[in-house]
Amino acid sequence: MAKALLGYLSTDPRLLDDNQRLRRKIADLEAIVLRLQAENDALQAQVHHGELLTVPDHIGQHAGARA
Repeated sequence: MAKALLGYLSTDPRLLDDNQRLRRKIADLEAIVLRLQAENDALQAQVHHGELLTVPDHIGQHAGARA
């Protein structure tokens, strides 16, 4: 059945172009998901090591100047 569908799609150039465009979009979205998962993993690792639970000095000093 897959061969029949591919044969049908390849007969209409518009459908073939649309199919290729959608496959590229899917690949782009999959790459974004992988990047975000890696960033999330890195942030979770920082939380578990206590790095994100403190305010860096330069931010704390800036906030104190506003008060």
